[in-house]
Amino acid sequence: MSKSKPTLPRGTRDFGPEVSAKRTYIIDKIKQNFIKYGFSQLETPSMENLSVLTGKYGDEGDQLLYKILNSGDYLSKTNPSDYELGSKHLTNKIADKGLRYDLTVPFARYVVMNQHEISFPFKRFQIQPVWRADRPQKGRYREFYQCDADIIGSRGIWNEAELTLLFNDVFNDLGLEDYVIKINHREILFMLAEYVELKDQAVAFCAEIDKLDKIGEERVIENVLVLGGDNVKMREVMELLTSNSREHLIEKVSAIDPGNKGVKEIIQYFEALDQFADKNLKIELDLSLARGLSYYTGMIYEVKPTSVQMGSICGGGRYDNLTGVFGLQGISGIGISFGLDRIYDVMEELDLFPEEITQRLEVLIVHFSESNLLHSQTVVMKLREAGIKADLYPESDKIKKQFNYADKIQTPFTLIIGDDEVKTGKFMLKDMKSGNQKPMTLDEIIREFKG
Repeated sequence: MSKSKPTLPRGTRDFGPEVSAKRTYIIDKIKQNFIKYGFSQLETPSMENLSVLTGKYGDEGDQLLYKILNSGDYLSKTNPSDYELGSKHLTNKIADKGLRYDLTVPFARYVVMNQHEISFPFKRFQIQPVWRADRPQKGRYREFYQCDADIIGSRGIWNEAELTLLFNDVFNDLGLEDYVIKINHREILFMLAEYVELKDQAVAFCAEIDKLDKIGEERVIENVLVLGGDNVKMREVMELLTSNSREHLIEKVSAIDPGNKGVKEIIQYFEALDQFADKNLKIELDLSLARGLSYYTGMIYEVKPTSVQMGSICGGGRYDNLTGVFGLQGISGIGISFGLDRIYDVMEELDLFPEEITQRLEVLIVHFSESNLLHSQTVVMKLREAGIKADLYPESDKIKKQFNYADKIQTPFTLIIGDDEVKTGKFMLKDMKSGNQKPMTLDEIIREFKG
C-alpha cells in the first residue's frame, strides 16, 4: 500500500503548545468576565438536526452549512427522480443533521426544550467550535471558536448597555486598546428601506447595505436602484451611511420618523452609558452596519480592530423571534460573540501576549545516573506539590543531551542532581539564561520560586 502525505482540510488548523497557551489565555480572560457579569456556562452538541439550523441564517448562511450524511446505506431511500430534482432535494434525502453554524440557534433550541427549568431572564455563556463551509482566507476559517454571551427573556435596554460594558472589560483585560464598537438598529435600517421605497424588500436592502465596505458607495447605490429604490432618496441615505457623527445621525433619522422604535432605543442606550464616561467607551453609531444574519430584529453590534487589517472580531445583536420558530413565542433575546481566532490573530500581530503565558516549565531536573534519576523522582514530586511547574528528564542520557533539551524547551532553570547533591541534600540550581548556578536545599529552592 502506497503511503500518502498527511494533510489538513482547508480552513482548519493544528495548534501547538505555544499557540494553545495563547488561545487559552484569551478564553480565560473572556470566561472570567462572563462569570463576573452573572452568565452561567452551557454546552450543546456539535451537530444539530438540519431542521433546527436551516432557514435561520438567510439563503447565504444555509449554503454554508456542513451537512452530515446519514449513517448506513443513505442512498437506499433515494430513486432516480431525486437526482433529477437537484442537489438541494437530494441532500434532504441523504442528510438530516449538520454541524452547528453558530451558537445562538442551538441556544434558542435549548431554551425551548428546557423552558420549564429555566428562570427568565436567563444569562448563559458558551465557548465552543462552529463550522462554516466558507472560502478560507486570513481571519476566516471553516472551523473556529465562538465565545458567546446571551440574555434571553428580557427586553430592557440595560441589556444592550451591559453587553457593551462587557466588551470593554474583556478588551481591557486582554490589553487590546485599538478597536471600535460599531452599533446600529435593524428598525432604523427597515425605516431607511421604507424611505427609499423598498418597504417590501427591507431584508434585501439590508443585504446590500452590508456590502458597503466591500464594494463601495456607487455599487451599493446601483444595486439598491436595481431593487427599485428611489435614486434621490438613496443618495440622501448614503450620506447617513458614511457619516460617523452620532448627534447628526440621530437628528437626521429622527426627522424621517420620530416615533421609530430603533431611534428611541438608540437614544436610551446612549443615555444608559453616559454614566460610564470614565470608561472611555469606544462606541460609534454606524448606520451602514447591517449584520448578515436574518434573525436580528433590534440593536446590532460589531467590533473591529483599528490598527490591524482584519474584519470584525466580535458581533451580536437582539433577536425577538428566534425561539418562536421552535414554538416558544414572546421571548426576546440579545447576545454577543467574541471571535477567538480573529482576536488571537490581532493580538499576535500587535504582540500583546504576556511572555510568561507560553512558559511550560519553571525548572527541569537533570541528573547523572540511574540512581540519581530515582532520587530525582521524589524531588520533582515535592516541587510539584509546592505548586512549582517542574519536570524531570525521564532517562539517564548524557548530561549534555539533557541540557540541550532544556534549551530547546526554553525552561528558565535546571536543577542538577548528582551523587554529591544526593549526599549533601544541596542541589545545583542553574539559571539557563545567565549561566549562574548555586547550591540550595530543597526548602530553599521552593522559597526561591514561591517568592
